[in-house]
Amino acid sequence: MSTYFNETFHNDKGYCHEKHKQSLFMVKEIGGNDYNYVLFQSKTLEEVKAMVPDVVQAIVLPLQRVIENGDCRLIVPGNFPIGCFPIHQTAFQTNDSTAYDELHCLKGLNNLSMYHNERLQQAIQELKLKHPDIAIVYGDYYNVFSWLLCHAHLLCFDVKSVQKACCGVRGEYDFSLTRMCEAPTVPVCGNPHEQINQLG
Repeated sequence: MSTYFNETFHNDKGYCHEKHKQSLFMVKEIGGNDYNYVLFQSKTLEEVKAMVPDVVQAIVLPLQRVIENGDCRLIVPGNFPIGCFPIHQTAFQTNDSTAYDELHCLKGLNNLSMYHNERLQQAIQELKLKHPDIAIVYGDYYNVFSWLLCHAHLLCFDVKSVQKACCGVRGEYDFSLTRMCEAPTVPVCGNPHEQINQLG
């Protein structure tokens, strides 16, 4: 992003601001990999949760830079309900039925996502107060994905495999941490249009 701004508009900041006033800037979903790295290092959910303010701050800083460069319309997405993803359900699978919600997603991991999303929405509100002339919209990936799981039958998804990976092998979720998607000999499901989780 910085390279783009510096190379494209370094000679004419006025042009940069005018050009960006007509743009819609969408931030990529940020935080998932940060949390995954620590989760897969066997850290506790409390240790991961302690990272949330820093991750949210790492999202806010580039947003401020984007606003300084003239962008007036921003979409900032939250995190998905990671407790519903095959990779997490496989890695943190448990026989404790109380660890799962009504969608058979891991509650602790989803609580982490919700906490991240709450903190992110607070940060967005603070940015809106600082910049009342800027339109900043929160992209609610969490609730959209949850809605998708709940209504899979209405959307022609295979309800028996909504939480299985389309590209993977073995286990309850057709996913293996040692043989992930795109590795040689890892099969792809024959009906990808009926699967929600393409990669795991």
